[in-house]
Formats: sequence, C-alpha cells, structure tokens
Amino acid sequence: MAKDLISNAEFVMSNTRVDKCPPPDRPEYAFIGRSNVGKSSLINMLVGRKNLAKTSGTPGKTQLINHFIINNEWYLVDLPGYGFAKISKSQRQKWEEMIRSYLQERSNLMTIFILVDSRHEPQKNDLEFIQWLGLQQLPISIILTKSDKQSINKTKANLAMLTRELRKTWEFLPPIFISSAENKEGRDEILTYITHWNDQFKL
Repeated sequence: MAKDLISNAEFVMSNTRVDKCPPPDRPEYAFIGRSNVGKSSLINMLVGRKNLAKTSGTPGKTQLINHFIINNEWYLVDLPGYGFAKISKSQRQKWEEMIRSYLQERSNLMTIFILVDSRHEPQKNDLEFIQWLGLQQLPISIILTKSDKQSINKTKANLAMLTRELRKTWEFLPPIFISSAENKEGRDEILTYITHWNDQFKL
C-alpha cells in the first residue's frame, strides 16, 4: 500500500524566486490548478497529514512557491493557483511570471501535476495552461479531483471530454489520475507513480 511510502513530510520554505528554491539535488513534483480545485486537500491526503498544506475557503490563498520535503528523498511543491482569485491584475501578473520561471528553470522537476475539477467539463484556462506546458515540452500529469462529489459515470463523462480535447493537439496523452481527498481515491496510484520517477532520478 502507498501509505507505507510516506514516513515523513516537512515544510522547507516559501519564496517567490526559483533561484532561492532548495538545491535541485532531489526529484521534485509540482502541484498546480485553478483556484479552489482542492489542491491543498489533495496534498494533505497524499502525505497523510491534515495540515501540511494550508486549506482555505478563499480562492487564491497560496501565493508563494511552497516546498515540502518527503521522506528526506523528494520535494513536493505547492504552487499558486490560476484562474479566479480576488487579486489585482498586477499581482496576478507577478504570480504568472513567478510560476513560469519556476516551471521552466527548475532542473529537477520530474512532473507537473495539473489538478482539474472532475465535476466540470474541460475549462478554457485549464486547457490553455496544459497546452502552454506542452509547447514548453515540460513533463505533465493530470489529476482529476473531487471524484467523490458526483457519480462515477459523471466523472467518466468529463474525463472523456477532457481526453477528446487533448487529442486535438497531443499525439500522446499525459498520465491522468482520478482522485478524491475525502476517500483517498488515487492515492496509491499517484504515490506509486512518484516512486517510479524517484527511482529514475537515482539512475
């Protein structure tokens, strides 16, 4: 079981500059999605801690690059969300510049987990962000969140719509996981996937 894969999870630092991040000597996994997609809850579920990542009912709560070290082996990075947030245009531009520089310059970044709300049809800003990452040739994986909030058939229908949209521009689809922070769906699969890439980093 994947629960045995996490023995320790600790906050390391928060900052706004990629050159201030921890040394890139361990594999790293970034988590990002639209505001209010359930990112903090998913991160807490994955690592088995209630409050490692701060959850909030206010979209746009995460405003920094937040590093956590897991098992003293790999970094989990909580990034600011995109889309709706009660912030100024100038602040949003600063966020976007910070996120872009981090994603493009972080040499030990193994994959970018893009969180997408499984309850909705593919959203324009999700698709645009995924497309931009593809054009930058950055490694991505997709996690559909909040699957417990609806029927399995509804989740499958939205997943099918997402894959149809991606196939318009992607020759090979990125890995896609279905998850729920409430019932821990997807936890084993996501952590096993991370473990696989950790092993590749060691080679």
